[in-house]
Amino acid sequence: MQTRGAVIRQTPGELEVVDLELDDPRQDEVQVKLVASGLCHSDSHHMSDVPVGTYPFALGHEGAGIVTKAFPNSKGIKEGDHVVFTAIPSCGHCRWCATGMENLCDLKDGILRGPRWTDGSFRLHTTDGAPVGQMCGISTFVETTTVSLNSVVKIDKDIPLDKACLVGCAVSTGWGSAVNLARVQPGETVLVVGAGGIGAAALQGALHAGAANIVAVDPVPFKQETAKLFGATHAAGSVEEAAELAKELTHGQGADSAVIAIGVRDSSIVGAALRAIRKAGTVVVASVAPHSADEAPIPLSNLTLNQKHLVGSLFGGTNGNHDVNRLLDLYRAGKLNLDDMITRTYKLDEIQQGYHDLHAGKNLRGVVLFD
Repeated sequence: MQTRGAVIRQTPGELEVVDLELDDPRQDEVQVKLVASGLCHSDSHHMSDVPVGTYPFALGHEGAGIVTKAFPNSKGIKEGDHVVFTAIPSCGHCRWCATGMENLCDLKDGILRGPRWTDGSFRLHTTDGAPVGQMCGISTFVETTTVSLNSVVKIDKDIPLDKACLVGCAVSTGWGSAVNLARVQPGETVLVVGAGGIGAAALQGALHAGAANIVAVDPVPFKQETAKLFGATHAAGSVEEAAELAKELTHGQGADSAVIAIGVRDSSIVGAALRAIRKAGTVVVASVAPHSADEAPIPLSNLTLNQKHLVGSLFGGTNGNHDVNRLLDLYRAGKLNLDDMITRTYKLDEIQQGYHDLHAGKNLRGVVLFD
């Protein structure tokens, strides 16, 4: 069938909305008509500094939609079901899935190559037959897409899909970074560095875990102000400013933990965050750096002599098959604010403007709504 989607033809390069040919699903696959897709900064990296394995490459990895075609399958997903895509696929049987770490599933190693990880085949093509790579095997910037069962989670139909899409990446990553990886405890003081989409979810995770002081760190006044909607008790324009505030709040000890959730990681921020936390505290790095950035100035003596922890975060350490619906249950119960995370919506043809707005600091999360 014919569909439309936003692709890049090179890195660096801008998104183009083009006509595409889409294959029908095969065994253990489903076809999904997109309703909404979040505009995540990770996709922007592929427009600027992180190359992929196949060009053209259809971007998008944070989406939700309605199943239009499906074989009988082990997940019981059928036509008409509502699903959320997970940015990280999970096979269910590799070492990582079997030990409760689906976010590290071996399938993730192929998500930027373009073809199916099973056999190297493609489901998207240009109108003249050339293969088109799929971001994370899903490509949520495409009106209708064909994906593996490993990348979808069925959700209840009463959850609005324009909100549910955020759980496919930003919310899981931010919330999990605070709850699963920083392991925030009641009464603690937490710094959240970067108050965009992932940061807004990290703030809520820290609040839910019982943090007494939650400092949103962002140079953009708009984001400092909106951070209050998600649980921030204080705001600062820099990590250094936040570090001094944390000391005041903790009788000189420093923050218990810090979550780094900025869109493009400035390596110097990692060292600053390590200095800002107390002895045995934790810094969680949820932001992505260009692949060429392989060094960060870390105070090694401070790290060792104060037994501090530096932890990477992929998908917030969450398990999509369980946590997507768990987070949406919190949304339904009024304990997770997804509505205010969406600053503006766009049509597919406006997607490049959405990324211009993201880089200008105008959006927490922009969302593409499909017709």
